Amino acid sequence: MKKSRLTAAGYSNAKGALDIVREIGEITATLWWRFFDWLAQVEWRKLVIIWLLVMIFGMTPFGHPEQTGAFIVLSLGLKVLAGGKRRAELEARDATTHADEEGLERRLVEARMAALQAQVEPHFLFNTLALIGQLIETDPPQAARIHQNLIDYLRATLPQMRARGAGTLGRQIEMSRAYLAIMQARMRARLAVSIDVPDEMQSATFPVMMLQILIENAIKHGLEPKIAGGRIDIRASVDNQVLQVDVLDDGIGFNVHAGDGLGLANVRERLRILYGNRAQLVIEAPLTGGTRASIRLPYAPDIFAGGAP
Repeated sequence: MKKSRLTAAGYSNAKGALDIVREIGEITATLWWRFFDWLAQVEWRKLVIIWLLVMIFGMTPFGHPEQTGAFIVLSLGLKVLAGGKRRAELEARDATTHADEEGLERRLVEARMAALQAQVEPHFLFNTLALIGQLIETDPPQAARIHQNLIDYLRATLPQMRARGAGTLGRQIEMSRAYLAIMQARMRARLAVSIDVPDEMQSATFPVMMLQILIENAIKHGLEPKIAGGRIDIRASVDNQVLQVDVLDDGIGFNVHAGDGLGLANVRERLRILYGNRAQLVIEAPLTGGTRASIRLPYAPDIFAGGAP
């Protein structure tokens, strides 16, 4: 019995010693790779300064010249032979991580955009259907026109909302025409519309729903509060391979201290993720009054589209 206990105790002690050795090995390997990664990325200038400091310390009574020389030779060899490869591996890993983060960020913003649209669409559809219901008794021809405009709007909108990736400016104009036709039926003489987009720009890449958000913002905050209503002008131009799409209204203007609402904030965020600093949303107050909202982004036409949206 005593012999068995001694055997068990010896086995336990041996296992504990092996665990300690294994842990020491893991810590040593971790420290080595951290040193190796640091050595691969540190600038030569900083490394030379460190070598000089080590040499100075090695010449003191507390230093060891042999170890100092070995450290300098070893670090120099590792830096020259393997530093470039290791640095490239680390940069590739960082780039992959950054790309994954950008992909997640893009999906998050698109999800927010879909949620925003899900909030807007039912409200818009309810108001439009209520208007059709009222006009059926008082003005059947007008009710029929609005009904057709609603069909056109849904036919243009739904495929784009379900599609992934960017749309074209032509498709966004098509959707905006149908939307504005409905709004004109609701606001009657209080809303005038002008669209000036050259045919050759119709195939240009343009993010889905951004144009309509600017139009909705112009009507809601610029024209609807104005008793006489007003006018919306949509224009597109290209300068130095930059596509600029403007939505102008002659409404009550905007409060520069109010900040962006949810829709405009989403537009800014989507532009940042899709184009970085190559695109922007600019809100201005023209001297003639009202508001100008402009989206500027790289001009990327489809050369095979032949001007079709």
